[in-house]
Amino acid sequence: MMTHPPNVRTAMTTTAITAAALVALLTLGLATAAATDKTTAVSVFAGKPSELRFELSKNSVPTGTIRFSVVNKGQIPHDFKICASGKGGSANACAGSVTKLLSPGQSETLTYTFKHNGTFEYLCTVPGHAAAGMKGDLKVT
Repeated sequence: MMTHPPNVRTAMTTTAITAAALVALLTLGLATAAATDKTTAVSVFAGKPSELRFELSKNSVPTGTIRFSVVNKGQIPHDFKICASGKGGSANACAGSVTKLLSPGQSETLTYTFKHNGTFEYLCTVPGHAAAGMKGDLKVT
């Protein structure tokens, strides 16, 4: 068995403890990143079940990042907008994030991060579409 002078043993022990602490911190950081990077997927069909309606795969989502996969299943152009205010309601316009105008058959992904609970309105911004009923509320819990 090889023996080392006390100062070498201390340095080796300090290095081992530092390496173990670094591994623990990296593991904790990766676990935290994985927990916070969770994205919820929601399918959105515009123009379905009728031309001026939306169909969402989920009407309630957790706070955090939501990936809306929007497909225009209708016969005319539509878009999909998430309102930034968590008040819900019956507005026909709002501030928020919106897809491009989608022709029939086109699709786009809209990613939005909800930072607090609430009821968030979604709608089509094509003039007259929201007023005709192409809107709804998404519950964020």
